[in-house]
Amino acid sequence: MTTTPSKTIREAHLSNEQLTAFAAELDQLRAEQVSTYGDRDAKHIRRMQRRAQGSAIVGRSLLMFGWDPISWVLGVIALAHAKILENMEIGHNVMHGQYDWMNDPTLNSRTYDWDIVCDKEHWKHSHNVEHHDHTNILGRDHDYGYGMLRLTAEQRWNPATLLQPVWYALLALYFQWGVAVHDVKFGRFLLGRMSRAELRQRSMPFFRKAGRQLFKDYVFFPLLAFWQWPRVLLGNLVANGIRNLWTNAIIFCGHFTEDARVFTRAEAKGETRGHWYLRQIRGSSNLEGSRWFHVMTGHLSHQIEHHLFPDIPALRYPEVAPRVREICSRYGVHYNTGGFWRQYATVLKRIVVHAWPTRPARRNGPESVAV
Repeated sequence: MTTTPSKTIREAHLSNEQLTAFAAELDQLRAEQVSTYGDRDAKHIRRMQRRAQGSAIVGRSLLMFGWDPISWVLGVIALAHAKILENMEIGHNVMHGQYDWMNDPTLNSRTYDWDIVCDKEHWKHSHNVEHHDHTNILGRDHDYGYGMLRLTAEQRWNPATLLQPVWYALLALYFQWGVAVHDVKFGRFLLGRMSRAELRQRSMPFFRKAGRQLFKDYVFFPLLAFWQWPRVLLGNLVANGIRNLWTNAIIFCGHFTEDARVFTRAEAKGETRGHWYLRQIRGSSNLEGSRWFHVMTGHLSHQIEHHLFPDIPALRYPEVAPRVREICSRYGVHYNTGGFWRQYATVLKRIVVHAWPTRPARRNGPESVAV
């Protein structure tokens, strides 16, 4: 039985046979990577653990035992570096199951817990399931705009949307909190789609995890510093803020640039493996930079490869990327990549433009649907 291609695939001029071949090449690429898991992957992630722990020790020591502004600034930088590394390169990737094959309980997706206020089970559901399975499908991917932002003309507009540049600035500054409440689904409660009892049940993991994090950063470590407690408390607050701004910018650049496509439920209905791969590529954006830059993004600078292969060690994304790009080129599939500032500028433009009552583009024109 032949599956009818979606509107998006038809307009990309890919036949069913081409789409099947496209998927087979990407499946083969993934299989090659899985078959070569080994020592270098394990050494990399353990090296990242040591680097994050060492940076955190240096940062907290400078905040506790320093006395001048320079040591405070250096302490904040070291602690922010540790938090970014733990959040992006370690926590995010470990909880995707990228290192489950190592059988190391400290690096297993079922047992690892990261250094942010978001409950790990909430995140694994909202991100690994809802987002990765339904990338950029309006009404299915709840990461699209995080329930706060209108990023395409296909989303409903209301007068409050005019303030979304302000909402975005607040979301960026407090990003870990936005991620933390995401799977609580508080909006459903406000719309009358969730009972108070269900809201209470869904909120408990968030309150438990957030309470532990607040105690650690703003009570425990400041108390250890005795009379230095204001210096430590402020340092922890600023380090968390830096981490929030950085992770927000990287994640938004991976999903909401000008060239990142959005899809309707109808377009994704009955999609094959090839459709799914194509949607991951067209709904994602890459960032170009140095090896250090890629590590500090958790290799989410290769968001295309991450969306294609979310469970392979992220260290491999820069190696896989040229082959993915070559496959896309042969099949005429647009591969969205660029420098950080250029990509981020298009994100900010999208936020500002769609704060206004824009209208959906017609989907039968070559520019609006080209893949």
